[in-house]
Amino acid sequence: MQTAEFASTQAWGALDPAAFDGLLLPGGHAPGMRQYLGSAVLRDQVARFWALGRPVGAICHGVLVLARTRDPATGRSVLAGRQTTCLPKYTERLAYLATAWRLGRYYRTYPEYVEDEVKAALDHPGSQFRRGPIVLAARGTATNDKPAFTVTDRNYLSARWPGDAYLFARRFTALLH
Repeated sequence: MQTAEFASTQAWGALDPAAFDGLLLPGGHAPGMRQYLGSAVLRDQVARFWALGRPVGAICHGVLVLARTRDPATGRSVLAGRQTTCLPKYTERLAYLATAWRLGRYYRTYPEYVEDEVKAALDHPGSQFRRGPIVLAARGTATNDKPAFTVTDRNYLSARWPGDAYLFARRFTALLH
């Protein structure tokens, strides 16, 4: 079933950030994600939304959008003074090494690891970046958050990968209320 909202999308530049209660920045690693992860138009809109102080959630590669978004007043990343997590380097490296023989660079969207780029955007990466527990296959579920991990810093919520999605969704919903 298709809804009208999905049948008539709008360009990022045409959106009014003030018309939204929250912003979700999903992740994804395939080369096709470059148009989203690297869009200057999207970053400008994200900066406008960030300035409103409303809930912002980013998961996996979606945290890159925030790391690359500049605060117009300071020129620094909007994440510069925040606690955050993102796709851990060990996860990205393991996925690439396990599949490169078949998928090529599918799991390497950019030459730099997501974790490295996000840390570079922070004022104090040693104390602001939170990798979370090492997990290789365990995922959070609708009824079990034990393997899941998120970081909340005021109105900002981040998560590492799809295995954190259930917990991420519950916590983002709480931020909206």
